[in-house]
Amino acid sequence: MVSPEPPTGGAVLAVDLVFSPAPRLVRQWSLVLPAGSSVAQAIEAGGVFFEFPELLTSRLRLGIWGRQAGLGQLLADNDRIEIYRPLRADPKAARRERFSRQGAKTAGLFTAKRPGSKSGY
Repeated sequence: MVSPEPPTGGAVLAVDLVFSPAPRLVRQWSLVLPAGSSVAQAIEAGGVFFEFPELLTSRLRLGIWGRQAGLGQLLADNDRIEIYRPLRADPKAARRERFSRQGAKTAGLFTAKRPGSKSGY
């Protein structure tokens, strides 16, 4: 974890910057920034692009505590900035494909069927 020296004078913010480059692998930076810092300044202070240069070419998807955020959004003390990696598959298409593999009789409402009843009841 990298923690730069706190700025001299004035109020400071303690924030965490988190990126998961692969499943079950999380990289976290704890930063101390001057009050009034933005998400972009936190990303720059953390040195994320030096460690993960592939993020420079992709469109960053960001959040603060799971809520979508932009680069210009101002930070509050104890914020957790999250950098999201792109999805590998469209969730709707993956669900459709999974359903077609399982078949209509073995998914969702159709799994439990009382003897002599209609499908889905």
